[in-house]
Amino acid sequence: MADRRGSRNFDRAALLAAIPLIAVLPLWAVAMVPFWLVLNLVVDVSYLAAAGIYVLAGLALFVPVVQRVVLTRLIGARRPTAEEAPRLQRAFDEVAQALHVRDRGFALGVVDADAVNAFASGGHLVVVTSYAARRLDHDALCGVLAHEFCHHLGSHTIALTMQQWLMLPVTALARLGAYLRNVALAASETFARSSGPAQRVGRVIASVFNGLSWFFEIGSVASHALSNLVGRSAEFRADQRVISMGYGRQLVDALRRTTNHQPQRPTRWSRLLETHPPARTRIARIEGTLRRRRR
Repeated sequence: MADRRGSRNFDRAALLAAIPLIAVLPLWAVAMVPFWLVLNLVVDVSYLAAAGIYVLAGLALFVPVVQRVVLTRLIGARRPTAEEAPRLQRAFDEVAQALHVRDRGFALGVVDADAVNAFASGGHLVVVTSYAARRLDHDALCGVLAHEFCHHLGSHTIALTMQQWLMLPVTALARLGAYLRNVALAASETFARSSGPAQRVGRVIASVFNGLSWFFEIGSVASHALSNLVGRSAEFRADQRVISMGYGRQLVDALRRTTNHQPQRPTRWSRLLETHPPARTRIARIEGTLRRRRR
């Protein structure tokens, strides 16, 4: 029978990841209206056409070449340095060979951060922190990369990447509303001191912009919280697939390096904003599975 360790599929976690994507569609549709109105001043295009073009542009992010050129910049990643590249490439090649995915167009990126972390994006991009690239030993680095490969092989990143793409106009309007609110308040205080009615009008305008900013900001936070809640099942699923690859112990070694950066008893709010389950919980589950397999 052919070895199918490197084959892609849509597991349960990938299907659950579609929930936040569907939930964000109404908010994105509202956020697209002002952008369409501005675009319509230059080009005569219908709202549906503009929205469709935006969605197609998001689908282009799954093309490997586009991921290397565009997606890496959108998420703030860079190419590995001369110091990082040999260590990352060695671990990357070992894991890719174990999964038989060497020729699948996967690419590596690095984000500057002083913590052990990594994430998968698009359909082929694996990103690690500069701390992980420089400080983890070879085995632990293999465990981290194997986990991110498993996200891609389980198709966990498809809905998440599209959700993040749809959230860009929402986030932009939240920031624009906050900026215009500050401008309106500054203008009312500076130019309308001698005129009470003008000052009140300025404050009303600032309140309108403040309401718009909060509307999109709350939607953005709710979207991220739902995505994080659903995404935890993808983390556990990827961990189990890593164990089946034979990299469970290596992943545990890497996760132990993250426990010092996590609170002993996270609050409910911090749990909503966490993108990953607690490292201690993941370690306990992985070690439990390893013990059962040894028996």
